Amino acid sequence: MSDAARQDRPLSAVLQEVADKDGRITIGQLADSFGGRALGALLLVFGLACTLPLPPGATTVFGLPLVLLGPQLLFGARGVWMPDRLRRRGVETRDLRRGLPRVLTWLRRAENISRPRLHFLFGGPGQRAIGLICTLLGLVLILPIPFGNLLPGAAVSVMALSLLQRDGALLLLGYGLTLASAGVLILAAGLIGRGAGGLLALLPFA
Repeated sequence: MSDAARQDRPLSAVLQEVADKDGRITIGQLADSFGGRALGALLLVFGLACTLPLPPGATTVFGLPLVLLGPQLLFGARGVWMPDRLRRRGVETRDLRRGLPRVLTWLRRAENISRPRLHFLFGGPGQRAIGLICTLLGLVLILPIPFGNLLPGAAVSVMALSLLQRDGALLLLGYGLTLASAGVLILAAGLIGRGAGGLLALLPFA
């Protein structure tokens, strides 16, 4: 399929096609399936993948590319660069199919209602902000935080989709999800800190 044809296809259709295949798909193959819009599309895909009920450690696999892709967006890269070792990493498509129907339902609805608006949010500073936030959220997603993947993954997904659709309203929603993610992480860190302090207080040498 030509790059122009890939550009015209909805991302939900490309994802459905990927999930319908049997076997293992590598990150490199996934990038190639999106053609010229691969940078934004991969941010969306890896963000969505981090919201799925995948096996333990899977969010680390999908979070690592976000840490690599986010800075490329931050510094204005037009294409996607990935080391060969990362391009060869992959996941079984049957694992993706576990939560994909729910994700595709959301994505199709978002594609149907989104439209280009609030263009000023996507200028140079706006794009760099998206890249920076996606990088930071990627760092969060590679950490083994129980149930800590949903909000950061959703934030990355919404921001990436807003970038692809040039929809400033979606971008504002993505910023809101980012703030919610930060709030939950700060709250969780505080609870863990207080719990650890309480346990230390019970020790004989404390």
